[in-house]
Amino acid sequence: MSETTRAPAAAPVLTVAPVVLAAPGRAVDLQLKASVPESGSALPIILLSHGQGPSNHISSLRGYAPLADFWAAHGFAVLQPTHLSSATLDLGTEDPEAPMYWRSRARDMTLVLDRLDEIEAAVPGLAGRLDRSRVAVAGHSMGGHTASLLLGARAADRHGGAEEDLADPRITAGVLLAAPGRGGDALTGAAARDYPFLSAVDFSRMAAPALVVAGEKDDSAHLTVRGPEWHTDPYRLAPGPKTLLTLFGAEHGLGGVAGYDLAETTDEDPGRVAAVQRLTWAYLRSELYPGDPAWQVESGALTTGPEAVGRVESK
Repeated sequence: MSETTRAPAAAPVLTVAPVVLAAPGRAVDLQLKASVPESGSALPIILLSHGQGPSNHISSLRGYAPLADFWAAHGFAVLQPTHLSSATLDLGTEDPEAPMYWRSRARDMTLVLDRLDEIEAAVPGLAGRLDRSRVAVAGHSMGGHTASLLLGARAADRHGGAEEDLADPRITAGVLLAAPGRGGDALTGAAARDYPFLSAVDFSRMAAPALVVAGEKDDSAHLTVRGPEWHTDPYRLAPGPKTLLTLFGAEHGLGGVAGYDLAETTDEDPGRVAAVQRLTWAYLRSELYPGDPAWQVESGALTTGPEAVGRVESK
């Protein structure tokens, strides 16, 4: 792609779901959706972690189509599992990790990477087409927390146990969309009680490159007393290299990244979603392919001038 060329035209996409991976010891086998370009080889991989929310199916492999569709149509193989926290599984609250299953969510992604041979075999025409040396993780909201753990952040269990290292070195870049920030006095009382693992998040060892996307108006008042700035913590409290994209006027839905015409998106804006699609695609292109100018081109076009959708800072 030349320096004057933006994202290429969308290509046809092949989607297969569910791909089922046997997972002894897990409450249920792991199901995922694979969205891949119909043609092409050496496809870089994005592991996509869903968030939560009131809709039944957004928190599953069926969610986040605006992101998965775009990324796959522009050259990535997108693999998105249904985590145990999904409302579609209705597992109840008896498990000590319920309701968010924060450890299990990260381990799901490691399992997916361990079983790429099976995934290739299950998706017609995919065999031999994945580039296993170029793997990224992306996640929205609780999925952003999952992504942060895979990139090197630490958390601890509800009983005050030792921090756990769930990072996977095969993942070399990430995108955190409206991800949770630090714990302590930043949390509401209800969040500290109901989601104690958020109290022990440590970003100081999240060393892998990441794009942190935060909404300018994402106050998440049910979780934090710090307002929208809380969602910038994965950028501000982690070492570089990191990039922060703050979207003007955006709330937690970032315009609607979790689904098409989703009722719970309080800031629905197709233009904003289109910008998130292009900027996240471009960031991962440039991180996974050093020297690729995609990020320079897209960020220059979308975050400068009177029509800018947001502002960017890096370290």
